[in-house]
Amino acid sequence: MHLTWLDGALIVAYFLFSIGIALYYYRRAGQNTAEFFLSGRNMPWWLAGTSMVATTFAADTPLAVSELVAYNGIAGNWLWWNFALGGVLTVFFFARLWRRSGVLTDVEFVELRYSGQAAAWLRGLKAVYFGLFMNVIILGWVSLAMQTVIDILFPGLTLFGRTSFVVLGIEMSASLVLVGLLVLLVGGYSLLSGLWGVAVTDVFQFVLAMGGTTLLAIFALNLPEVGGIAGLKARLPETTFHMLPTVGEAVQGVGVLALSIAAFAAYIGVQWWASWYPGAEPGGGGYIAQRMMSAKDERHALFSALWFNIAHYCIRPWPWILTALVALVLFPGENPRNAYVLVMRDTLPSGLLGLLVAAFLAAFMSTVSTQLNWGVSYLVNDFWRRFVRPNANEKHYVRVARVLTFVLAVISVLVTSQLQSISGAWSLILTASGGLGLVLILRWYWWRINAWSELTATLVPLVLAGLAFLGIPVPGLLDPFPTNLFAVVAYTTLAWVTATVFTPPTDAATLDAFYRRVRPVGPGWKPVAVRHPDIQPETMLKTLALDWLAGVVLVYSILFGIGQVLLGSQLLGLSLLMLACATGMLLWRRLRRLPTA
Repeated sequence: MHLTWLDGALIVAYFLFSIGIALYYYRRAGQNTAEFFLSGRNMPWWLAGTSMVATTFAADTPLAVSELVAYNGIAGNWLWWNFALGGVLTVFFFARLWRRSGVLTDVEFVELRYSGQAAAWLRGLKAVYFGLFMNVIILGWVSLAMQTVIDILFPGLTLFGRTSFVVLGIEMSASLVLVGLLVLLVGGYSLLSGLWGVAVTDVFQFVLAMGGTTLLAIFALNLPEVGGIAGLKARLPETTFHMLPTVGEAVQGVGVLALSIAAFAAYIGVQWWASWYPGAEPGGGGYIAQRMMSAKDERHALFSALWFNIAHYCIRPWPWILTALVALVLFPGENPRNAYVLVMRDTLPSGLLGLLVAAFLAAFMSTVSTQLNWGVSYLVNDFWRRFVRPNANEKHYVRVARVLTFVLAVISVLVTSQLQSISGAWSLILTASGGLGLVLILRWYWWRINAWSELTATLVPLVLAGLAFLGIPVPGLLDPFPTNLFAVVAYTTLAWVTATVFTPPTDAATLDAFYRRVRPVGPGWKPVAVRHPDIQPETMLKTLALDWLAGVVLVYSILFGIGQVLLGSQLLGLSLLMLACATGMLLWRRLRRLPTA
C-alpha cells in the first residue's frame, strides 16, 4: 500500500495538533492531583461525555463489531448493546451520587462507604488489580488490534531498515515497535496534560475517528461490486440484517444470527447488571465515574452520562456495521477482523486513506490516554498516597503520577508482545466479574452491604474463572459464554450474601457520614435515615425507575431508528425516531429542573 504526500501530511498534522493540546494544558495539570485526574471538577457535560465515548472507541472496536456481524449478523451486537440498560441506570441512579461523593477515584469510594481493615484491604487490592493488572491487559489488547491494522495496511513494514528488534530481551516486529512508540507518545502527552488535555484531545480524536469511519462506510457501500444497501441485501442472507435474535444456520461460512434463546436471555437478563466491564460497570465506575466526578456539578454529571450513552450506543456503531456487511461481500473467506481493514485499504482514494489512518490512530490514542490517566489515578491516590506516602504535598503526587504514566506505558507494550490473540477477551472479563455488579449497585442503596460483600464478590468469580480454565466440572461453569453467567452469577451471589450475613456491618459513624454526604434514597437506608430526620429525599426510587425506563426507550429507539432508516425501512425507522423525540422531550422537561449542586 502506498501513502501519498497528502496522506502523510494529514497524519503529521494530526500528531502536531494532539501534542499542541498537551503542551497547552501542561501548567494547569501540574497544580494538584484534582487538576491532573479530575480537571479541577469543572468539566462541562458535553466534554466529559464525549471523552467517555472517545475512550470506548479504540482501534479494536470496529474490528470486533465486524467479527460479531460476520458470525451472528447485526444482532450479534447484543453482546454489548445490552449494556445500554446498565448505562442508562448509571445516568439516573448513580451519576449525581458520584459527583456528590467528592472522591478522587471510584476506588477511594471504598473507604468512604465501608469501615475497618477489610475496607483498606479492598481499596489496596482494587487499586493494584484494576489500575495495574487489568489496565495493562486492556492496553495490551488495544495495542494488539492497532498492530493488526498496521500489519495489514503496511505489510513488510520496516523501521530504520529493520523488520524486527530485540527490546529488553523480547523480540518485537517493526509494527509492534511502532505501536510501542505510539503508546509512549500518548503516555508523554498524558503525563504532561492531565485530564483536561486528555479530554480535549479526546473530542478532537472522536470527531476525526467518527468522520473517517463514516466516510469509509459511504465509499465502501458505493463500490460497483457492492451496490449500496440493495446490493448487500441481494448478496447476504436476509437474517443477517435482523436486529433481534433469529434462530438460523450458517450459510457459506457466514453466521446467520444463530443466537440461542438462552444466550439472548443471559445478555438481557443477567450480563448488564451482573458483570464488570471497562466503560460499562454496573453503577458507573472506572473512567466513567472519573468523568462524572470531573463534571461542573451534579446536573452536568447526569447529562454527561446521558450524552455518552446516546453517542456510544446510537451514533458510533452504524458506520462500523455497514462496513462489516461490505466486508462480508468483498472478502467472504477472510478473517472478519482483517476484512474490515482490507475494505479500508482497497476502497479509499489518496488523501482519504491518510485520513482513515489518522482516524484509527485517533481511536487508539484516545483510549490509551484515558486508560493511562485512569489507571495511574488508582495507583497514586489509592495505593501510593494511601499506603506508601500519605502525607506528601500535591506536587509530589503529580510527579509520581507522571513517572507512573510512563512506567505503565512501557509495561503495556511488553504485555502486548506476549499476547497472541484478542479473541474471547470480552467474554473472559465478563465471566471473571460475574456477580460483582449487583454489589456495585446495592452498595449505594442498601446500608447492610459491607467491605466483605464487595471483597467476596470481586474474588469469587476470579476463582470460578480459574476453575473453568482448568476444566473442573462445576455444574454450569463449563457452559459456553454467555450461558455460563447463570452459574457464575448464582455462585458469586450466594457467596457474597453469605459473607454479608456473617460479617459485621459498616460502623455507624461511617454510615452516618456517607448518608449525610451522598444522601441516597430508598428503604434500604431506613435504619440510617431515622438518625438524620433533617435530610429529606430529593426524589423517590419510583421516579428514578420511570426516568430509567424512559431513558432506555430513548436510547434503543434512536439506535434502531437510525438502523432501520439506513437499511431501507424508512417508515419504521422514522416512527422509532419520533418516539425517541417524544421521550427525549419528556425527559428534558424534568431534567432541566434538577438542582445544579
